[in-house]
Amino acid sequence: MTARVLVVDDILSNVKLLEAKLTSEYFEVVTAFSGAEALAKMDEIEPDIVLLDVMMPGMDGFEVCRRIKANPKVAHVPVVMVTALDQPSDRVAGLDAGADDFLTKPVDDAALFARVRSLVRLKMMTDELRMRESTGQSMGLLDPASSLMESAAGGRILIIEDRPESVAWFSSALQPEHEVSAVDTFEEALVRVRGGDYDLIVVSLGMRGFDGLRLCSQLRSLPEGRNVPILVVVSDGDRRKLTQALEMGVNDYLTRPVDKNELVARARTQLRKKRYSDRLRHNVQLSLEMAITDQLTGLHNRRYMGRHLDNLLAQARKSGRPLSFVIMDIDFFKSVNDTHGHDIGDEVLREFARRISANVRGIDLACRYGGEEFVVVMPDTDVTYACSVAERLRKSIETTPIEISRAPGKLNITISIGIAQSENETDSAEDLLYRADQALYRAKKAGRNRVVSDAA
Repeated sequence: MTARVLVVDDILSNVKLLEAKLTSEYFEVVTAFSGAEALAKMDEIEPDIVLLDVMMPGMDGFEVCRRIKANPKVAHVPVVMVTALDQPSDRVAGLDAGADDFLTKPVDDAALFARVRSLVRLKMMTDELRMRESTGQSMGLLDPASSLMESAAGGRILIIEDRPESVAWFSSALQPEHEVSAVDTFEEALVRVRGGDYDLIVVSLGMRGFDGLRLCSQLRSLPEGRNVPILVVVSDGDRRKLTQALEMGVNDYLTRPVDKNELVARARTQLRKKRYSDRLRHNVQLSLEMAITDQLTGLHNRRYMGRHLDNLLAQARKSGRPLSFVIMDIDFFKSVNDTHGHDIGDEVLREFARRISANVRGIDLACRYGGEEFVVVMPDTDVTYACSVAERLRKSIETTPIEISRAPGKLNITISIGIAQSENETDSAEDLLYRADQALYRAKKAGRNRVVSDAA
């Protein structure tokens, strides 16, 4: 995973050290040597994450963080304080200013890379929601989500811990501001999350009865737990568990012994982020329901694709990352309608759309382009990977008949696929569509039931 990192420190040697470490891991690094310069570069480059020194002359890191979080354009960008301050009160002050985490100097490489990758991964999901929301706004369908830094009301928190004294301590720290419940077994935790509308899950990784990391992995695989922030509690110095937890998508962590004020501050931060993400998802869903969903298949429609593709291309130009455009056509679909009727044709289209959805990622944009043509726009994806995804889908369609509601009960169909990749800064949506359409034409001319790219 690559990302654009803004490193802010008034001491040149500190900046150069962090720059060298991050560059060696293929991150793109931009530097600033004062708070004022950092704020200017936030608007200029829109980084994926900020590593911010606390002790700087003129404007300290806390004030810089507050100003970043007060700017709606960049408030969602994660900020990590890099500081020699290591007292809980310092961390609480940073969290209250909007910081996402702290790294203590001298910075441990493993902790640095794990935290940067984890926060960037979480930001990418928010970026996708923000982009789709902006598409809805441009159509005049909805108002923007409220600020990320609005005050967080109390939430429903689940504590997973098998030490009664720890459960009592966590509960007393979080109540009465939050509604707190607790479980102490693996199975009960899964049952609670499946059935409960939780805003935050706190998991102790030091449980004696079962593996807390495995539980975190299971929670992330549940539909009901996918968007619930997870805060893990680790023993001080247990880097291995912490790194593994961050890699699997845990949102935040606390180290033992836990400071009460830091617990409350981190819980408040995660609840604030969840409510912001929930509002983004609500707005995206609302916009889909209002005007931009194909009623037959449930996928986005052509109108939405046209607007959103412009946003995705603009993002690709800014980041320098590739974007692939995939267009698919059901072979000889007219004969399905002529032989079996349009209602059976609709069943085929619905099932084809379902299989497309099952084979693409959450960040990909799947649309019904018209008739029996479908499109998938794949951000941050080169043509080689897009071809492998398309070939997997093509084989799935060819080898697994589609069930229909009348005799003969099943239909065998095939699909032809054309793929194009964005090439340069002048690429427009029309250019990309034309090249993909030409690749699709070559696939049909070559005998159908195949994948062809514009690079072929």
